[in-house]
Amino acid sequence: MFKILKNTKLYSPKFLGKKDILIVGEKIIAIEDNLDSYINDKTTVWDAEGKIVTPGLIDQHIHVIGAGGKKSFSSMTPEVQLSELIACGTTTINSLLGTDGTVRNIRALYGKIKALEQEGISTSMFCGYYSIDTPTITDSIQSDMIFIDKIIGCKVAISDIRSSYPTAVELLRKLNQIRNGGFIGGKKGILHVHLGNLDSKMDLLFELVQKYQFPIEHISPTHVGRTKPLFEQAIEFAKLGGMIDITTAASQYTAPYKSVLYALEKGASIDNMTFSTDGHAGLTKFNSQGEDVGTRSALINKNLEETILLVKEGNLPIEEAFKLTTCNPAKNLGLKNKGTIKVNNDADFCCFDEDLNLVDVFARGNQMMKNGEIIVKGVFES
Repeated sequence: MFKILKNTKLYSPKFLGKKDILIVGEKIIAIEDNLDSYINDKTTVWDAEGKIVTPGLIDQHIHVIGAGGKKSFSSMTPEVQLSELIACGTTTINSLLGTDGTVRNIRALYGKIKALEQEGISTSMFCGYYSIDTPTITDSIQSDMIFIDKIIGCKVAISDIRSSYPTAVELLRKLNQIRNGGFIGGKKGILHVHLGNLDSKMDLLFELVQKYQFPIEHISPTHVGRTKPLFEQAIEFAKLGGMIDITTAASQYTAPYKSVLYALEKGASIDNMTFSTDGHAGLTKFNSQGEDVGTRSALINKNLEETILLVKEGNLPIEEAFKLTTCNPAKNLGLKNKGTIKVNNDADFCCFDEDLNLVDVFARGNQMMKNGEIIVKGVFES
């Protein structure tokens, strides 16, 4: 059955003007000024007159099975539900483990992302966690990259007291498996690097790129805005051609959208920055007196919120601001059919009113939100 979105004010994220979009199954088949010739009694027509349409958002760092407890078992954060993602326009997620690779394990993560995919969104994941030892589903990172459909890279932590203080050579050995596994498995392959707040900052990553000349596009640092000195170094990494990931819901020395504006002032390109939420990571909860009173989950809606702030407060054009949550993370992860509205890509859309309020969401060709109401929920949410 054909579906047509008519009269969209289309941002691919590049502004394309007023367009109709033809969908067959999960794919975009045509984008034209007018597609009325395809309308018949078997065509579903959705009129988007007056609505801004962007690609569905991508969250490349989210803890869908929850994160390990900072204060024992009772502080482990809950799993992510489908409706939480749809509510903020997230139609594609890439998930990972945190500090905990034991209670929250790699097989449970795989099961959860397969479940979310069956419920209607698109998913992928990393093997590994904070430590240099790497939890995998098969016997190695390389085998996971080749044989496990959803695994597109590996996570590790540096410059953090919770890390295992890996050396450059140890990271190079991981990168070797990731890249070679990617060649065979048809994936880009990236090492996703959690950054803490130690003085060593990103020094190891510069060593990989400058001393050992490892291709920078396979190295993906995250939490780069944790401290201002770390972010200054991240800007230099971006100027070398690397992609830097700014966390929107945690670990940020200033408002994430302000970090983007500052990086642009310092000469970094918008094409080398991404947003991710760190959604459902365990964060310390403080009361009004600044006292530690428990644990809370990192909010999943912060990518959307900070992107809109870039437009409204930062005066960035929509087509530039939305790169951080659409085409840029798709490029970073190597997702070939995501992040851009074009023919043969997946039919993932966010639809906004003129004030950038999210009103409709489509994932893989199916409408998930209609007029601000979530109409498709997870199996155990209905």
